[in-house]
Amino acid sequence: MALSSWNDGHAKLAILDFVAKVTLKGGAYFVPPAERIAVFDNDGTLWCEQPWQVQFFFGRDRLAALAQHDPSLTQRQPFKAYLENDQRTMHALGKKGLFEVAAAAHAGMTESAFTRLARDWLTNTYHPSLGVPFTDLYYRPQIELLGYLREHGFKSFIVSGGGIDLMRAFCEEVYGIPRERVIGSSVKTRFDIQSGHGELVKLAELNSFDDREEKVVNIGLHIGRRPILAFGNSDGDLAMLRYTKTGRGPSLALLLHHDDAAREYVYDRQFHLCPLSEGLDKAIEYGLTLVSMKRDWRTVFGASVSLTIPGTVPARA
Repeated sequence: MALSSWNDGHAKLAILDFVAKVTLKGGAYFVPPAERIAVFDNDGTLWCEQPWQVQFFFGRDRLAALAQHDPSLTQRQPFKAYLENDQRTMHALGKKGLFEVAAAAHAGMTESAFTRLARDWLTNTYHPSLGVPFTDLYYRPQIELLGYLREHGFKSFIVSGGGIDLMRAFCEEVYGIPRERVIGSSVKTRFDIQSGHGELVKLAELNSFDDREEKVVNIGLHIGRRPILAFGNSDGDLAMLRYTKTGRGPSLALLLHHDDAAREYVYDRQFHLCPLSEGLDKAIEYGLTLVSMKRDWRTVFGASVSLTIPGTVPARA
């Protein structure tokens, strides 16, 4: 049965009807396969982003390793804040600040070395509350949706504020999305020959912070087609969702609401890093389909996640 992890309701029906409509040959709303582009945010849309986004845990572990060789990092901001889990300072830096710290921590590393480091970390590091590898924290209904779209000729892309290289380290195995279909925040690189091999070396300089309107800019740059389906979970995704909805022809824009304290977390307006406020207030005006995690998903995680989650996220967490 299609989308078996989704409960019958408005959201599931909207997806099934939309896919049926755009794939019906000879139908009034038929969309050729080449134009069936779907874009998904990652953190909080495809996998869990609480109590912090995975990028934070990865960057902090890398900083801790660097601090063992350079103890001065423990006294230098913004590194000091992350090493000491100084949440007030980290919140003041915001998502962009988080990525800039991670960029600095990985400067000088080749992209191939980064991929090896990221894959090893993702395999051997466990979520602090759930006790499972971070890659087990995918949302099962979304994996089903990605597969359903793939079966119907859609090409899905990840368009996220997370680091592009970290996502590329696991996207194929977890989501079935090829690494070349990942768009994310990135740092500048330089080309270098090392031991006879051409390498791209990471620099400590931000190239693109893929959030809000920048998501649309990067969709145009890297995909070259307007999506007909988009899925996000915060106001940071609204530009991408509205870009999708305001195109000519059929479109579907979905917005996930984290409202399930029993099986995941409850957060929206109060979540400092990724608030969902405008999206809730203007969903009807913007033509968005709200997806309630509590009502619309029969299950949330895969079978490996069986521990009880603490639920509501504090206002400043």
